[in-house]
Amino acid sequence: MIREAHVNGIKLVYREEGDPASPPLLLIHGRTANHNDWNGITQHFAARYRVLALDLRGHGASDYPGSYAVTEMAEDVVALLDHLGIERATLIGHSLGGVVAYQVAMNHPERVERLVLEDAPPPLPFKNRPPIVEDDSTGFDWRMMHQIERQLVDPDPAWMEGLGKITAPTLVLSGGKQSHVGTEAVAARIPGAQLVTIEAGHLIHVNARGPFLEAVDAFLNG
Repeated sequence: MIREAHVNGIKLVYREEGDPASPPLLLIHGRTANHNDWNGITQHFAARYRVLALDLRGHGASDYPGSYAVTEMAEDVVALLDHLGIERATLIGHSLGGVVAYQVAMNHPERVERLVLEDAPPPLPFKNRPPIVEDDSTGFDWRMMHQIERQLVDPDPAWMEGLGKITAPTLVLSGGKQSHVGTEAVAARIPGAQLVTIEAGHLIHVNARGPFLEAVDAFLNG
């Protein structure tokens, strides 16, 4: 079921599957993607969770307000939880979605039951990143691409400090040698985080869906 919520001054579109009485689980896609990125994943979790998969601001059918701070995206997530009357949720975030998820976990620890970060970039300066070149790709706001890039290349030092304050049980999934991200640095910083490496590159849930689901299930059931 596709729904929309007017929260934090914008329209957010999200997909909902599973029993509304089940524990809530929120899936947060990566940059340029949308809720459809989780097709096949949502159905797996909907057997025992109330699954929510949103389109972040600047993506998919959600609003393109022109303002794309990662911290704003995290506040959008919290506002969506408020709108739905959800006190605590499990968050699963891929790439940019993982950065948004760890922002929620560090700034609103009481809202996060468990945290899964799939190949989420660490808040460390990126060296030698090629510049973004716009093409005819659609389905997202190019302004978002440029603004997010600046934040990922030169992140706020407070983010690294914030990772150390995360209290939710955390699973960090690395795509291994084929990934450009280096999410191991995130796992090293979050207290008690489990690190699981799946040699699948950056898109673990796409390239290795079985091992991805196996690792996440083991963590969520643990």
